[in-house]
Amino acid sequence: MMMSLFSMFDPTAMFSLPLNWLMMIISVIFIPIPMWITSSQSLKIFQSATQLLNKEFKALFSNTILLKGSTLLPTALFMIILVNNLSSNFPYTFCCSAHLVFSLSLSIPIWTSIILFYWLTLTKSMLAHLVPSGTPNILMPLMVLIELTSNLIRPMALAVRLTANLIAGHLLMALLGNTFNPSSYVWVIILFLQTSFLMFELMVGMIQSYVFSVLMALYSSEMS
Repeated sequence: MMMSLFSMFDPTAMFSLPLNWLMMIISVIFIPIPMWITSSQSLKIFQSATQLLNKEFKALFSNTILLKGSTLLPTALFMIILVNNLSSNFPYTFCCSAHLVFSLSLSIPIWTSIILFYWLTLTKSMLAHLVPSGTPNILMPLMVLIELTSNLIRPMALAVRLTANLIAGHLLMALLGNTFNPSSYVWVIILFLQTSFLMFELMVGMIQSYVFSVLMALYSSEMS
């Protein structure tokens, strides 16, 4: 039973090609493109969401010359994760976000590039961040190890948080789907619970994409 539950996360291959992973690229076509004379409703919603996110992420960064344009990365990160999270809640789709290889491939390269950039350009500031002010001399080596460990763990914690939440939600949806029986006298209650949980999962997909991008922005702004 457990193998049949978790088998929905297994990518299938045809002609030695992992076709399910194409959902990461195909989902991008749902983002509207301004190619019409008049703006469509989906394009207006997309532009409003982008402007709102830009203001939200701009408040997380300080107004320095090094951080101009920094909101583009978390905004794009939010959009790609959001589209993948929402599209994976519908039948015959593949949940890329429920795999660590997807979330780690986003968090580790971005976090590594941020760390390298700050260490190469703001070396003294990065060294100062390793030892908080007021730390006793005897605890300084220990604080350095703790800060270095926290910097290494942060991208993995972001990836695990995103993956674990989506795996748990999809497993619960699968369990509720297996209990649905139209001949049962409680099928209306089961249907209502499934619909409610689907709405809840859509909300979780939006929240998790927002949390992932906001925490990535917060972690990077802490070092500036």
